[in-house]
Amino acid sequence: MRTRTLGTTGPQVSALGLGCMGMSALYGEADRTESIATIHAALEAGVTLLDTGDFYGMGHNEILIGEALRAAPAARREQALVSVKFGALRDPDGGWSGYDGRPAAVKNFAAYSLQRLGVDHIDVYRLARLDPDVPIEETVGAIAELVEKGHVRHIGLSEVGAETIRRAAATAPIADLQIEYSLLSRGIEDEILPTTRDLGIGITAYGVLSRGLISGHFTADRQLAPGDFRAMSPRFQGDNLRHNLDLVEALRKIAGQKGVSVAQIAIAWVLSRGADIVPLVGARRRDRLTEALGALDVTLDAADLAAIEEAVPAGAAAGARYPAAQLAHVER
Repeated sequence: MRTRTLGTTGPQVSALGLGCMGMSALYGEADRTESIATIHAALEAGVTLLDTGDFYGMGHNEILIGEALRAAPAARREQALVSVKFGALRDPDGGWSGYDGRPAAVKNFAAYSLQRLGVDHIDVYRLARLDPDVPIEETVGAIAELVEKGHVRHIGLSEVGAETIRRAAATAPIADLQIEYSLLSRGIEDEILPTTRDLGIGITAYGVLSRGLISGHFTADRQLAPGDFRAMSPRFQGDNLRHNLDLVEALRKIAGQKGVSVAQIAIAWVLSRGADIVPLVGARRRDRLTEALGALDVTLDAADLAAIEEAVPAGAAAGARYPAAQLAHVER
């Protein structure tokens, strides 16, 4: 397993991380046994970075990861680094009620995460979305206090703009920014990516397959399970979906010429964007994990990159990446 470092102050991690959200929420029902087996397979393959959020399944995902880590061989368990997002407020019906970045809340969220995960520290801790009522300096300052006490190792950010990144970095060392980045979501290239590179902050890129849209496995007639986020996602609706799947077919031709899958070439493209970027793959099953790991063996030369750019140019996606209500919480 190749490795990359999260910024100039963060840890060394596997070149691909495992995003565990789908094992608990937002993509329909998951198989617990298969989810744990997938985490174990990832650890066995050398994946060290496991990404979660304390609000994924209202704590379910952290409990699942904790169970998987306890059942893993000691050597694999010790190599695992867990990245946790916090701050999203939920209700018993699964609704969303905003974000809480107050210092007291930061420490409260961390206490519960440590208990659910069954660990003595969180490797990277980050507010999931900016709390508009709390200055980022206060939130990051509270995480810095957790670092001083040994409860957290590194501070991360999530889905914030360049100005907030700079303010956070002036408060305490920031390891990485977690943000969506894929062939269909390239908004960070204009201002955010230059800012993180200027400050020595890494990128953990989620949504590298656009929630399965550019995996090569999604079809226009697919029936989504109840509770699947994609049923509300603009990119998966009507004409938007048909347009976006046409982009996938263009990408499939390039992948076929290289003898790889669509998912592998899409992940390899994100890997190619810089050694400071670590893609998170949201595999819920071992076969999907195996396919994603194959992207590490895909080399894209200048001709490949030009062909991909022609097939899926920046801004080619139809539809926003979130519904309007959720997009309002994403800072730009």
